[in-house]
Amino acid sequence: MESTALVALLQHAAPDAGLEIAPSSDVHPTVYVSRDHILRVARELRDRPDLRFALLSEMTAVDLWPRQPRFEITLILVSIEHRLRLRLKVRVQGDDARMPTLTEVWPNANWLEREIWDLFGVVFDGHPDPRRLLMPEDWEGYPLRKDYPVQIQMKPRTTEAMQMTEEEFRANLLRDRLTRS
Repeated sequence: MESTALVALLQHAAPDAGLEIAPSSDVHPTVYVSRDHILRVARELRDRPDLRFALLSEMTAVDLWPRQPRFEITLILVSIEHRLRLRLKVRVQGDDARMPTLTEVWPNANWLEREIWDLFGVVFDGHPDPRRLLMPEDWEGYPLRKDYPVQIQMKPRTTEAMQMTEEEFRANLLRDRLTRS
């Protein structure tokens, strides 16, 4: 199926979703979807027999600061049955950085959404486990935002004392070095 036919089929499946075809630098079609309609469009893409995008292979974000909308969430979908790939993009405003979770459509979105929240600060409404994934729990800010301060003056913090003595630690290092050589 050609990308124009795929996009036409998608527009027929969700006519009032405000889909917008975007230029693409590769052969995979790219479509912008409004965040208000992303959940419905995602269900259509997964459930329609002529589409069957059953796999969310990638999900990431980009910070376009100072431009508005500030964030773009990008999803790469795969239809194994029809041998198709589709790139969906969702624009998110900087002052209201949130969108609905897609975990009920594609369960693997759980980890991908947590990563985006942890690094960019985009909140996924209804997410089942909104905890930090890559940064420590007490980390302040979102390090992949363009306005994030690069020079950080933070004292290292530990949450619990070391569970071994210095001598045990040195012995473990020595044993490790000997096993590697």
